[in-house]
Amino acid sequence: MKKMPGWLLTTLSIIIGIAVWYLLAAIPAIGAILTNPTVVVQTFITEVESGRMGTNVSASLMRVLGGFSLGLIVAIPVAFLMGWYSVVRSVVEPWIQFFRTIPPIALIPLVIVAQGVGESAKITVIFVATFLVMVISIFQGVRNVDPTLIRASRVLGARDRDIFFEVVVPASFPYILVGVRLGLAAAWTTLVAAELTGANKGLGNMIMEASLYFRMEVVILGIIVIGIIGLAMDKFVLFLERRLTGWQEVRSS
Repeated sequence: MKKMPGWLLTTLSIIIGIAVWYLLAAIPAIGAILTNPTVVVQTFITEVESGRMGTNVSASLMRVLGGFSLGLIVAIPVAFLMGWYSVVRSVVEPWIQFFRTIPPIALIPLVIVAQGVGESAKITVIFVATFLVMVISIFQGVRNVDPTLIRASRVLGARDRDIFFEVVVPASFPYILVGVRLGLAAAWTTLVAAELTGANKGLGNMIMEASLYFRMEVVILGIIVIGIIGLAMDKFVLFLERRLTGWQEVRSS
């Protein structure tokens, strides 16, 4: 039996999912919450034409990318220092593991008191969530570098600085990209919590306001838009991972 191509399976999966959605929406008890897909599409068109969708998407994107970028900028040096120096690891890792168990939403009262309800507060909540996810992933990459490569470099006369930049960093690069994917996912999942800090626009704010008036078509639309944007970002990073770490695929084949 000939194997079906992946793109065809994905298309069939989407079609079946939408068909199941239609069927569930036709059930009165469920349809009151799970709005018909046609209504959601009509709501999307209305939101786009009014300009509200563009405003909300751009606001959320700015917050997600802002918090994520700061998290990545801080996570990379901290993770490498933890992986390379045992003293740094002993001092920093317990605190990272401690804060990693705390949901970002629990920090919102402290953030509001410290920074108010402006954009910086929302970016800070997303920054904390993404930093804690990425620093662990990148740190594991540094720790998992093949010791044989390091010993061989020392035998060949390489200095610690050369080993770090020529061996450890390239070998850890795939883990950095994995951390980026996990960080982006954490940023989007934290978005709604971040926009609890007094936002008047954004996808998370749109969902929360719509839920107050039981506008379930807007709630579902916001969830779908967040999912689509997050999925598109993840696929883009996955594309970069395949292009930039092709050597890893060749090595494992």
